[in-house]
Amino acid sequence: MTSALNDSPFVRACRGQDVPHTPVWFMRQAGRSLPEYRKIREGIGMLESCRRPDLVTEITLQPVRRHNVDAAILFSDIVVPIAAAGVDLDIVAGTGPVVAEPIRTAADLERLRPITGEEVAFVGAAVRQLAGELGKTPLIGFAGAPFTLASYLIEGGPSRTYTRTKAMMYAEPALWHALLTRLSGITLAFLRTQIEAGVSAIQLFDSWAGALSETDYREFVLPHSAAVLGGLADAGIPRIHFGVGTAVLLGAMGEAGADVVGVDWRTPLDRATTLIGPAHAVQGNLDPAVLFAGREVVEREARRVLEQGRAAPGHVFNLGHGVLPETDPDALTRLVEFVHVTSQR
Repeated sequence: MTSALNDSPFVRACRGQDVPHTPVWFMRQAGRSLPEYRKIREGIGMLESCRRPDLVTEITLQPVRRHNVDAAILFSDIVVPIAAAGVDLDIVAGTGPVVAEPIRTAADLERLRPITGEEVAFVGAAVRQLAGELGKTPLIGFAGAPFTLASYLIEGGPSRTYTRTKAMMYAEPALWHALLTRLSGITLAFLRTQIEAGVSAIQLFDSWAGALSETDYREFVLPHSAAVLGGLADAGIPRIHFGVGTAVLLGAMGEAGADVVGVDWRTPLDRATTLIGPAHAVQGNLDPAVLFAGREVVEREARRVLEQGRAAPGHVFNLGHGVLPETDPDALTRLVEFVHVTSQR
């Protein structure tokens, strides 16, 4: 990482260092809320979009140009590495990832092969292009955590109850741990490809871990997330860990090895800091729905998030989940400016 990137507000905040202002970026900042994104993606499937370095570069840059955010996040999808690992899947508009043949037996697991950087060379190519285009703006790479990937593979698609996932976890723990061990290796390879190509930080999304109790998380999930995050300890870049509905898991997630813990909108950041511990920076956590409530409300709630974030050694301002598709892009641009001005040191 160059000295300019090392000294960027985003990287400094992740490391708990002094910053000129609280840095801000948004999960799903590159996406359906932007008309320029909808235009450039017209007629191109999601997985195909993720495999075209020039397209990935342009989509990743769009919110940086428009919003003046302090970090870009690579345009990709959490299922890209498992597709590269041989899983027949598609990302269906309005539904999400759909797996043709779910993994539910030991024989099924054999279809999920390890990957190397060669299978996801298009990701490395996109990161290298972006590193040249972004200059002093850091690029965040990302991957899905083993539990969230496993839930898609076992259920065959999105789920509200995770019934089949939990049934395997409880009834076939050996198969469960074998599946998550394999997914940990795939995730590590995917993230290392991004790191070697030049990302300045990575985020591990365990989007659906909030479906678990703390006891189950510690037994069935934490060792595998820790294997991924710990496996990147020598990379020398910040590691962020995020999940949704994880209030009861924040302490355990703080033990998984990330430098920054993302917090959804349900838990105030000062309370989250108490749960996570003083060794971690925090990221978050404005409710995405607040952006529909008008400028006065947005600024009031953003100010509250900034105040609560001061309890942590470092704070990266973000939403408590992804930007909703119907969000007015101008509301995001105004929010970035408000955070920068209000938090100036």
